[in-house]
Amino acid sequence: MPSRRAGESVVRLGLVQHASPGVDKAKNLAKATALIRDAARKGAQVVATQELFLTHYFCQVESDELFKLAEPIPGPSSQKLCDLAKKLRIHLTASLFEKRAPGVFHNTSLMINPAGKIIGKYRKMHIPDDPRFFEKYYFTPGDAPGKGEFAGWQTQTLELGKSAPRVTTGMLICWDQWYPEAARLTALRGAKIIFYPTAIGWYHKETPFDRKQQREAWHTVQRAHAIANGVFVAAINRVGTENDLEFWGGSFIADPGGVIIAEAPQKEECTLVADCDLKRVDEIRLGWPFFRDRRIDAYEQITRRIID
Repeated sequence: MPSRRAGESVVRLGLVQHASPGVDKAKNLAKATALIRDAARKGAQVVATQELFLTHYFCQVESDELFKLAEPIPGPSSQKLCDLAKKLRIHLTASLFEKRAPGVFHNTSLMINPAGKIIGKYRKMHIPDDPRFFEKYYFTPGDAPGKGEFAGWQTQTLELGKSAPRVTTGMLICWDQWYPEAARLTALRGAKIIFYPTAIGWYHKETPFDRKQQREAWHTVQRAHAIANGVFVAAINRVGTENDLEFWGGSFIADPGGVIIAEAPQKEECTLVADCDLKRVDEIRLGWPFFRDRRIDAYEQITRRIID
């Protein structure tokens, strides 16, 4: 891929998609590190991991033993990621199983800058509880906005260098991707790129029709977030079969018009790199001025569970 020309309004993203078998965090970190290095070699300025990339997706079962996989942040794995970002001079957003306090655990995404400093820590706000996705057993939802430095919906301003644009990004996680409120509140805080690290796959007994419908829904809802908010959306998924789930890969980047500008294979480990021209945000928001036309005087009932 050619290098990005100085002075352009272009941010080069790198998404790393791979299998994460077992609980050998060192082995999975080594695999992810190789892919992150590859993305950096290809000129990526911001690199993103998939959800909970250090281990298999352990939420298929409920087991007290699996809480041992969690780490504090800062902690050993986050420090290695900080060191890697500093060495490669990139921004790195990575998804970890965080132990915040005894009995309080989070599904957490970090944003690390090229100095190796954590500048964002987002704790997943929407927590599913479904067969083979027993996340409520493990994860406490993130704090409401205003409850701490890294609470709730948040954004990070990334300084990409003297000849590169400054860009504001947001981090959401997997189940968050089904909620328009999460994308909108992140975009209202200035995000032009929203990352969705993900662990999504099919149950092995599902029909071909169900598989097609689910994957298309996954694409459609995130492309809709891109369109409705005039932002780039980067979804990063894993591959491989783990117990009853076959993860479908297909990591992708959608532009603010909902066009998929880069997409990974469904079954292969890979590094997906693409350029995001921030001028596209301005173009789309001028043509589709959804923020201008919002009826902010008429939405007070949105905070109710249901209107009855």
